[in-house]
Amino acid sequence: MEAFISYHKRWQAAFLVLLLTLCLFMSSCKTAEKKVSKNGFYFDTIITITLYGTEDSSYIDDCFQLADNYEHTFSNTIKDSDISKINAADGSFVTVSEETIELLQDAMEYCNISNGKFDVTIGELSDLWNFSEIAKNLQSVDNEADPSVLPDGKSIQEALSHVDYENIEIRDSRVRLKDPKAKLDVGGIAKGFIADKIKEYLNQQGITRGVISLGGNVLTLGQKKDGVYTIGIQKPFAETGTALAALSVKDASVVTSGIYERYYRINGKLYHHILDTATGYPVDNNLQQVTIISKSSMDGDALSTTCFALGLDKGMALIEHTNGVEAVFVTDDGKIHQSSGIGGDSGISLKIY
Repeated sequence: MEAFISYHKRWQAAFLVLLLTLCLFMSSCKTAEKKVSKNGFYFDTIITITLYGTEDSSYIDDCFQLADNYEHTFSNTIKDSDISKINAADGSFVTVSEETIELLQDAMEYCNISNGKFDVTIGELSDLWNFSEIAKNLQSVDNEADPSVLPDGKSIQEALSHVDYENIEIRDSRVRLKDPKAKLDVGGIAKGFIADKIKEYLNQQGITRGVISLGGNVLTLGQKKDGVYTIGIQKPFAETGTALAALSVKDASVVTSGIYERYYRINGKLYHHILDTATGYPVDNNLQQVTIISKSSMDGDALSTTCFALGLDKGMALIEHTNGVEAVFVTDDGKIHQSSGIGGDSGISLKIY
């Protein structure tokens, strides 16, 4: 769980953008409806926003400005961001923006709900594994990494000892980490938070139909004139652009977490970026992918990681007891497991290829 998005996930994002673009193009050909679409590059990935009912691109430019502002607020790799300042404060309080307080309060709620399976103080541990940088340096995803990149057990346990969301202390507009060696990494929730804020802005401007895609976090606005939005789910480890299934949704968020997004192999063993906060090692529970369908993209972000860490049975149980949220789990035997609310009157349908 690292800040924003990685090398491998760019390809998943590109596939989603391509599928959405094709669907939107076909729709526009049939209805000749006004629309505008633009790409930007933020959070180390391509983001795409498509709006219906207008040809005014200034709305999207405003959205990109919001994205830029949030990146400079939440990234733990930008030195003067709020998150970086908290991490560097050696346990002292730091005055931060209202949005940072809101994000951290929301994150702490999910840390609590998941009993720490989702934890935004995982920064030291995720830095130790360094999935993004190692994957970038491989010539292809099939190449094996050098065994020397693996962190040793002692280092993992040391980093793990500083993972505890209860170290986050908020007083009005000030935040501190009670453990000076703890490190925030809000990458597991920030993109969803930002997508929700962009949607809120667009709705305030009277824009009620469109698609926001932030590096694989897809958030739809309202309902298309000619029906629902179709969102593709990448088949794990298949050639980029190979769809496992497609979801039909309206006014909903679709967020996926999978072991094929950020990973490397050593001596044939796969090490992926979804880390177990109990062991410090990648989660090993026979899951390949979890997709969350919800109203809020932030909820989808946090729940996709939480449910993956919980595993199929406990993760599905959480979804079945959470109102307004559905999920698709993919196990390593290739089987697809969907929550009971998909289909019927839910407005969500799943087509398996």
